[in-house]
Amino acid sequence: MYNGKSILAVIPARSGSKGLPDKNIRPLLGRPLIAWTIEQGQSSKYIDRLVVSTDSNRIADISREFRAEVPFLRPNVLAQDDSTSMDVMLHAIEWMEKAGNSFDIVIMLEPTSPLRDVCDIDAAIELLVDHESAESVVGLGCVSSVHPDFLVRMRDGFLCPYSNLDYKVRRRQDIESLYFFEGSLYISYIDSLKIKKNFYHEKTLGYIMPKWKTYEVDDISDFIIIESLLQAKLAGNLLNESVGEVCVK
Repeated sequence: MYNGKSILAVIPARSGSKGLPDKNIRPLLGRPLIAWTIEQGQSSKYIDRLVVSTDSNRIADISREFRAEVPFLRPNVLAQDDSTSMDVMLHAIEWMEKAGNSFDIVIMLEPTSPLRDVCDIDAAIELLVDHESAESVVGLGCVSSVHPDFLVRMRDGFLCPYSNLDYKVRRRQDIESLYFFEGSLYISYIDSLKIKKNFYHEKTLGYIMPKWKTYEVDDISDFIIIESLLQAKLAGNLLNESVGEVCVK
């Protein structure tokens, strides 16, 4: 709980994964991938309950081994390739409420983003609650090499600028700052989420993550990169960039 607001954390972890089979429980430095996110949620100063939403008994058992709550198995209809995270979140909220557990805020922590820190989770919660008009907060990453000013089209084999009318080479410090949704955390007031059915809207604040924390597991190359970064983090080589930034513009 923070400033009187009760907080539910949900970790969505379905069994089916085409890009990297069983990625949610794939060993990462000797521990299942999902265990890193479970530990982060459990270490939060503010999260009151943490549950895993899964359709898999195996994932459920592994999650319980790391002391996560798995009070239900997700229906198969919500564990398909075209199932949305929003439907999964609303199902978890509804299940908890029917069981007599109501909360003010929900945070979705995807297990595929294990590089976040508990300090990011808590700072983002504080950002939401302390801002008078905000209804949600999402993690952002700063666009760098794929910034539109650095992109080109190909027409008949020749280069054509993507976002500018000239071929001027621009310095990074001279271009507009742009951001992408990086996936490590999504937080919302539950009443707002039920109405808007989206974490992204005009009342959403951004929490900027350093570049190395924005990697998420989609395939084996992502997994290898994240494993190397996590080793560097545990060795203390990334501590100077351990905390994200608030983006209120």
